[in-house]
Amino acid sequence: MGKLTTHVLDAAHGCPGAGITLLLYRLEGDRRHLLKELQTNADGRCDQPLVDGEEAREGVYELHFRIGDYFRERGVELPEPAFLDTVVLRVGLSAERHFHVPLLVSPYSYSTYRGS
Repeated sequence: MGKLTTHVLDAAHGCPGAGITLLLYRLEGDRRHLLKELQTNADGRCDQPLVDGEEAREGVYELHFRIGDYFRERGVELPEPAFLDTVVLRVGLSAERHFHVPLLVSPYSYSTYRGS
């Protein structure tokens, strides 16, 4: 069965991205369906997989990380509008594999890759 997991690292402060709101959507054609709203834990991870087992269907998903809110809550002064407020990652998944999507963030940059 397939699975989707993530974690966030705060490159600006050198720590896990704790308390970041994450919205998970499944795309079907030109429609976006909200599946879950989660928050990262103290380790920058979600307490459970984003999708797992039978809910892990092949297709296209979007992960929306609200990093602007996270940095504001940490006291970082951001311009208005923030350069990066919500980081959106669109990923294609197969139903049989585990996909891990790490996100490394700062107020002005991010990077991601397919993790293990």
